[in-house]
Amino acid sequence: MSEQQRPDPETLLQRVQEEERKAKRGKLKIYLGAAPGVGKTYTMLQDALAQRAQGLDVVVGVVESHGRQEIEALLKNIEILPKQSVHYREIDLLEFDLDNALKRHPALILMDEMAHANAPGLRHIKRWQDIKEILDRGIDVYTTLNVQHIESLNDDVAQIIRAPIKETVPDSMLEMADTIELVDLPPEDLLKRLQEGKVYISKQAALAKEHFFLKGNLIALRELALRTTAERVGAQVLFYRQGEGINHIWATTDKILVCVGPGPESRKLIRSARRMAASLQAEWIAVYVDRLQLRPSTESRNQAIRNLRLAEQLGANTRILTGFDLVNEVLSFAREQNVTQIMIWKHIRTRWRDSFFRNLSDEMLRHSGEIDIYIMTGVADEIKPPKPLSLKDPIPWKIYGLALAMIGAVTGCSFLLAPFLSAGNLILVYLLGVTVISLSGRAGPSFLASILSILAYDFFFVPTFFYFRVEDIEYIFTLIVMLLVTQIISKLALFTRRQAAAARHIEHQTSTLYQLSRQLTATGHNQEQLLAASVRYLAEVFDSGVMFLLPENEDLVVYARFRAEQQLSTEEKNIAQWVYDLGQRAGLGTDTFPASNALYMPLTVSRGTMGVLRIFPFKAEHLLPPEQMRLLEICINQIALVLERNQLRALIENAA
Repeated sequence: MSEQQRPDPETLLQRVQEEERKAKRGKLKIYLGAAPGVGKTYTMLQDALAQRAQGLDVVVGVVESHGRQEIEALLKNIEILPKQSVHYREIDLLEFDLDNALKRHPALILMDEMAHANAPGLRHIKRWQDIKEILDRGIDVYTTLNVQHIESLNDDVAQIIRAPIKETVPDSMLEMADTIELVDLPPEDLLKRLQEGKVYISKQAALAKEHFFLKGNLIALRELALRTTAERVGAQVLFYRQGEGINHIWATTDKILVCVGPGPESRKLIRSARRMAASLQAEWIAVYVDRLQLRPSTESRNQAIRNLRLAEQLGANTRILTGFDLVNEVLSFAREQNVTQIMIWKHIRTRWRDSFFRNLSDEMLRHSGEIDIYIMTGVADEIKPPKPLSLKDPIPWKIYGLALAMIGAVTGCSFLLAPFLSAGNLILVYLLGVTVISLSGRAGPSFLASILSILAYDFFFVPTFFYFRVEDIEYIFTLIVMLLVTQIISKLALFTRRQAAAARHIEHQTSTLYQLSRQLTATGHNQEQLLAASVRYLAEVFDSGVMFLLPENEDLVVYARFRAEQQLSTEEKNIAQWVYDLGQRAGLGTDTFPASNALYMPLTVSRGTMGVLRIFPFKAEHLLPPEQMRLLEICINQIALVLERNQLRALIENAA
């Protein structure tokens, strides 16, 4: 198996861990439908009877027939667990008996209507929590679910049917499912079943037809169900491809990747990619490659980050890749993500420049293989792109001076070794000097050291001596090989150094979350200590001044700060209040209050926004790139969850 085809070790480890978790818990199969009456329960019972015929121990935990004779006929062939009676508001309700089911411990339990709310007084509030505990006990579960009860689709469904959905199931339950089977029925057939009384009784059917069971509603819900199933299957396909190390594209669904740079043409490219993704109903990714051999100015990098944020606002997933070869990095990432289309901008150049310098779009097209390449060209804007070098990134004169001194020292050593070594062996001494200069991580000094090594060797040690002239053709070949070898050593040394820097960056992000988690755990339940430890840690990690603001008497008050001013101006307080009220970030690097020199992030929990984090980068000209923003958001979410947990603990203790 070649290196390109070898599976990613991290993906393999993740896959092994996932399989170990699945082996310990039961298997979950969800019968997903667009609306009641499509046949989810009937299909589930038929599959369960087929499993029972093969000798599997199958029982019914909860299945509601709603008076449908075909369901009741199937239930006669399966053991039904007895329910427990729960007295609630002078009414005796029959509910699922979880303890009895766990004691019975069958191989498979049928649990209808996953989104059902249990009666007060039971162990769990929701039925999906019962199902999760059953799975954790190693029992398989078949269950049914309508698409309108999926938590992430709650707002979309409410907008379609113009009514709130109270009972929801978290998306994590769908991710836990081993199988999701779509039970589909055309809207016309479903409306016919409703009229025939096969969904609800006559009075309920008439009411449902006036509000929920409208043809337009059913069409829209059907599309959501189909899309949800397709996304789940698409995630399984991507996980399988990565685990098996499959590099060629499986065009099961459209996925678009757009190459973003600092130039103004990227904004036009992003908008075009958004329109194409919307027309294809496809996922799209915006990618910026931070090329290690170039040192872009701060303004150039900031502009690339702004372009990435524009793509993120338009609905794209954003990534920053690191590497030398832009074409190889983009195509490798595209194959890993199963991208089917890549959009890139092509700059129109003269023919002689295309002859001597490679064109990025042409190289991408040449190596794309089965991935379609969409090339855009033209005049994007009148704004000139930022220059690649900035005065704030000075030329490393000290390293250039070190290169001159190193070649001088190597030449002196070569004079001392010349009586004992042949001229060919002295080349190795110069190679050693070039390697030392390459460790500086700068391409310019390394190239200068290579050229000076060739010139010094030619002038002092190649006959005729002390002339830049070579009479023996063998020495000409030696000088050419020496130039190539010194350049290869220089590039490899630079590559190794910068790859190590990229690895340290990834390790830094991982250790950041780990250390933050440990510090939050060590502080216990004291809110002041928790906030103080958090601001100190975030300030050190992001090299910024950090401040936490929490509400007190309908006003935001500074509860903790580190390397930050004691009080905020009225304008800054207004920004913090806006972030708290709307739960959206604002300030530096955003489109809301962009003149502020600090970034304001909401502390969002399940009950809403509980506070605001103010972070002031000491290097204000540097915007946080998307991966740093994601790291900051993860840290904030982790802090907010711990704060919410402590507040809930305090409420429970006060109530007790």
